[in-house]
Amino acid sequence: MHLPDGFLDAKTALLSSGVAAAGVTVALRQVRASLEPRQMPMLGLGAAFVFVAQMLNFPIAGGTSGHLLGGVLAAILLGPGAAVLVMTCVLIVQCLMFADGGLVSLGANVFNMGVVNVCGGYFVFKLARTFIRMEHHRAAVFAAAFAGWFGMVLAAAVCAGELALSQTVPWAYAFPAMVNTHMLIGIGEGLATGLILLAVLRARPELVVNSLQSGRALRGRDVLYGVLLCLGLALFVAPFTCSWPDGLESIGQRLGLPAKTVVAPLSGYRFPFLESAAGTTAVAGAIGTVVAFIAAYILARAVVPVLGTSKKDATSRH
Repeated sequence: MHLPDGFLDAKTALLSSGVAAAGVTVALRQVRASLEPRQMPMLGLGAAFVFVAQMLNFPIAGGTSGHLLGGVLAAILLGPGAAVLVMTCVLIVQCLMFADGGLVSLGANVFNMGVVNVCGGYFVFKLARTFIRMEHHRAAVFAAAFAGWFGMVLAAAVCAGELALSQTVPWAYAFPAMVNTHMLIGIGEGLATGLILLAVLRARPELVVNSLQSGRALRGRDVLYGVLLCLGLALFVAPFTCSWPDGLESIGQRLGLPAKTVVAPLSGYRFPFLESAAGTTAVAGAIGTVVAFIAAYILARAVVPVLGTSKKDATSRH
């Protein structure tokens, strides 16, 4: 669902970037009010997982593939504010290092996948839990699965609106094409969200929900194991996933939309010293996973001193 440059006109790109900036600002303030130093690695681990999860394309229909977004799952485990920041870090790394999504369209991609998907899906998760009448863990898993599906479809609908506003694709075509395709992709997103949450509930139930706001944190060895798991997926699974174009790419190819190429260091996952496509994908995935972890960790580290100062000030006043 990464919009390349050329799909949106200037006004739509600017408008979506402005709204995305506002959403990220709100998320930053929310995280600043709750993040503690020992919880910084959680944002890094979330970014690493989301990055590698988005590399795992799976076939759906008609030569089209889909990939996970991971935003709703991150919101459930970390809180919506932290999830917005995690998604933003991942999207910036994907754009600047791999040309996955355009530079001009970066704001729109952050808005669609980092704000709409996260906040819309998390709202539905909270709402669904109040209506699903079953045991606590089962309710959370079913609510998460539905929220993952809904967040994917909602982001696709907003993306269709941006294409229509830019007069790139008429609304009458963009909406059903994007939504119908991502309703199928969303099934995979929902299943993955529910199953991963179930695994977390069984292994570390204290992390759910909103671990940042509840003051809980992963132990150092948990973070290490999590990073190793992400690297394992990047090295040994991502190179062999479906190579078909995703939903938005498929629509762009059918309509001949004018996507512009962005220059990036690892665009196309190419390395001069590697000839194997699987090898280059594995190396690029491992590099991106590490960089995403570092980017989110640095962002969290930049937030912590502000919180520490405010806490000291508050204590001294009392």
